Amino acid sequence: MLALLMVMPMIRSQPLPAQEDRVVVRPSDTGAALANPGMGWVLHFYDNVPSNYGSQLEPSDTVDDFPGLTVVYLRIPWSYIEPEEGRFNWAVVDTPAERWISQGEKVAFRFSCCESWMRWATPEWVAKAGAKGHNFTPGKVDGNGPFWEPDYDDPIFLEKLDHFLAAAAARYDGNPEVAWVDVGSFGVWGEGHTWSSTQLKYPAETVIKHIDLHLKHFRHTLLAANDDFSFQGEETIAYAREKGLTLRDDSILVQAGENAYFHAGMAQGFWPHVPVILESEHYGGSRDRGNWQDGSKYLQAVEEYHASYASIHWWPREFLTEMRGLIDRINLRLGYRLQLVEASWPKAVRAEGSFRLSSQWRNAGVAPCYQGGYPALTLKDAKGGLAGVFVDESFDVCALPVGPPGQAEARPQQADFTLPFNVATGTYDAFLSVGTRTGTPRLALPLAESDGQRRYCVGKLTVTGDYGVQVGPLEKRGERWGLPLTWTIHVPLPKGASPFCHFEQEGQIAFQGAPDQTRPVSDLEQPGAVALASVFSVPETARGKAFEVKVGLWIPERIGRPDERLIPDPGTGDRRVLVGRLTVTEAGEVTFEAAR
Repeated sequence: MLALLMVMPMIRSQPLPAQEDRVVVRPSDTGAALANPGMGWVLHFYDNVPSNYGSQLEPSDTVDDFPGLTVVYLRIPWSYIEPEEGRFNWAVVDTPAERWISQGEKVAFRFSCCESWMRWATPEWVAKAGAKGHNFTPGKVDGNGPFWEPDYDDPIFLEKLDHFLAAAAARYDGNPEVAWVDVGSFGVWGEGHTWSSTQLKYPAETVIKHIDLHLKHFRHTLLAANDDFSFQGEETIAYAREKGLTLRDDSILVQAGENAYFHAGMAQGFWPHVPVILESEHYGGSRDRGNWQDGSKYLQAVEEYHASYASIHWWPREFLTEMRGLIDRINLRLGYRLQLVEASWPKAVRAEGSFRLSSQWRNAGVAPCYQGGYPALTLKDAKGGLAGVFVDESFDVCALPVGPPGQAEARPQQADFTLPFNVATGTYDAFLSVGTRTGTPRLALPLAESDGQRRYCVGKLTVTGDYGVQVGPLEKRGERWGLPLTWTIHVPLPKGASPFCHFEQEGQIAFQGAPDQTRPVSDLEQPGAVALASVFSVPETARGKAFEVKVGLWIPERIGRPDERLIPDPGTGDRRVLVGRLTVTEAGEVTFEAAR
């Protein structure tokens, strides 16, 4: 619902012109899920086990019905990508990734080096090259165990991993299609711990080696550190924070109640600067053990971690069907949610004049809008064409504070703009958006009446000229003719303002009319309606021809200047008004047809 009012000026730091009517809108949040950059739901397409959870999706199915889905997550063992040294099968990840990228969404990666369901997460050729490791049964070192975990400090393992990461970074570092890359080379499942593998303890320096190895190659793409790195020492998390990594907490709701998660405090050092990522426990397993319950602990974790991303860690449509209410509630808080609290602008602005846009904005999400954006007012004509774009570069939405539900502070925005010379007079639809410094919309807003390009119609703005003019029926005045004109003057005009009347054929002025001398032209200098005809004679050379009749007001003293002619509403680009067509027959008969 959009409340639209016409009010007198509100109190501002700078006074507006007296008696200026303003359009004021106070739109309501639509409650819609917003698929915005830097936030949203994350679909686990590969979940280490390649058959989970995208395997049941047709190649054409990008789960568009899941509200707020923005990232597809490809979490897969290294060996699937580099089965032989130096021979890469990037199609394993590029194929599913491209399905979502073509929809305008992003991809994220984790390449793991140890799994509890397959032996060679690290490619077997790495071990054959001499890298040391341990056979294990989940939970203990076992010489006859079916699985293998590398020694995460082994120099041969690190050398081969270095080469792999270099190859991955050559493709994905700085790629705008990539949301983030996990530091996933340490620990079982790439989760930063060894609890379900060997349970061997490593020093913090080992984890830091793996962080540095990723930083060496991924210099432009966001990297994510797992909260479970802290099991090898709290300094691992401090180091990750100092190096600009974000935090990822896996397996929210592995346990129930107070043990649903443990590291919300750890997230406080990250979320003010980078988007925090949450992964829930496999939904079905948590549900079946009775730990999931109504899922409200997941929403609570989003609040406490100030999370920007939340995982769909299950078959997506089963999760959506069973947890739709929870998903909708999370969508109202996850990441950022920019609400337009109020906006106002003048009901009418003189062409080439200035106007003030005032608004208030609130971030109703739990996290900042890290990439930022700038409010823009766009004017569209009746055909949907962009007639004017005005961006307030002084107001960056990244600075909007967050708060508990319904308590975030709204911040005022105010900027003055001047209409450029090529904005014609008329009434325009006014759209608000948030995006780049040049006015390209980037962020979805919870507003109605979108144009499909993330601009939202919030009202209208009329661009007026100095005057309007209406024409009456042609009059015979002896040997001459009179064209009745009523001039409606909007604003006081400069001294010396005078009418002109051009009879034009093929772009050339053939002859002209003159103001009726029965009334002084000085009457045009003050606002109001003035009847002042144009009187003209038809030359012999006009016989058998037709002429466009264009009128206007000009200032003789300004001849040769761009502002020589005053601005009509409406009018042509040369500041004249086409009022009709004059036809002269071969016999000298004169008729006039007024323009519509």
